Amino acid sequence: MHYLWAGLGLVCVALAVVGIVLPLLPTVPFLLLAAFFFARSSSRLHNWLLTHPTFGTLIMDWQSSGAINPRAKRAATLSIAAVFILSLVLGAPPLVLVIQAVVLAGVLIFVWTRPNG
Repeated sequence: MHYLWAGLGLVCVALAVVGIVLPLLPTVPFLLLAAFFFARSSSRLHNWLLTHPTFGTLIMDWQSSGAINPRAKRAATLSIAAVFILSLVLGAPPLVLVIQAVVLAGVLIFVWTRPNG
């Protein structure tokens, strides 16, 4: 079972890294999942993730106070705007646009109401 948890953690880290350069893929949720999986499988990988110079701060802020860094909030907002604009440009059906707008607005409300990390 430890190998399964570790494997899932590694997949989440890989997706988070891809999310750094691909605006359509979120980074922080995958890092939080990776920390969850590593905590159940490998103390070495868990400690590596928590002490990582880039990723560690995001995870520690969330774990300690549910906080999100203002830079991450801005990046999330820009990504969400890019996704919605892309949907408009590609001519998504109106119902899809409405559903997307409601869901993305909910995500933005959640992100911006978290304390700053």
